[in-house]
This record gives sequence, structure tokens and C-alpha cells, in this order.
Amino acid sequence: MPFIRVSYMEQQYESRQLEQISQTIMEALIQHFHVPEDDLFQVFHAHKREEFFYNRNYLNIERSNGLLFIQITCKSGRTVEQKRSLYDTLATKLSTAVPMRKEDVFIVLLETEFEDWSFGNGVAQMLQRREGREVSDGASED
Repeated sequence: MPFIRVSYMEQQYESRQLEQISQTIMEALIQHFHVPEDDLFQVFHAHKREEFFYNRNYLNIERSNGLLFIQITCKSGRTVEQKRSLYDTLATKLSTAVPMRKEDVFIVLLETEFEDWSFGNGVAQMLQRREGREVSDGASED
């Protein structure tokens, strides 16, 4: 159930590269976080140069205008090793698939709980699943 936001400076990536970024992120989430293949929710945001700020050398990592901010919002509970493996896989695979610099892969993981999600209809579907209730389009939380 991850929700992914990817921010980048406009005109740094072509549409086919953005599609490759999307696919690579999803493959890594399936591999390391065991996300279902059909659990795909991603948005990409292109920013004008005057809207995109970053430190080029923070923590001695040399970043370029090809920087990608990848924000992954997901359910809590992954181990530190799963997170580290995800970060490494994303940087490595994006660097070859797009291609881009590993230094330009900036990842932020935000963890939430089941009650923090509604996938539509004003219903907390993941709470219903956990409670063993049927989840349907017209389900209510009563």
C-alpha cells in the first residue's frame, strides 16, 4: 500500500525515463517490502528551477540537477535491513535503468498505520481487512 511521490527538476527526464523510474521503484518495493504487484500508486512532480532547492554537497554527496526526491509513504513494520536493501537497490537499479547518477537518488520513507489510509469511498479498507471484514467498493466502517 505504498504511496510514492517523485519530485525532479523539469526537463531533466523524458517520459520514457519517468516510466522506467516508476517501474524500478515498484520492482524494488515488491522485492524488498513484499508489496502486491497491483498496489501501484505513484505521482510525479516536475518543478521549475526556481522551485527546486537542495544542497549540492550535504553529507559529502555530490548532487546534480538530475536529483530525484523519492518519498515513499507506507505501513510501518519493515526492518532496518529491508529499508537499507531497498535504498541500495533503488540507487543501483535507477543508475543503470534510467540511466542516472546514484548520488542523485534521494529517498525518504514515511511510515504510517492502517487507520491512516483510505483508498476511496471514505472507507479505511486496510482496517477492515485487519478486522476480517469484507472490503468492497460500497463498504462502510459501521
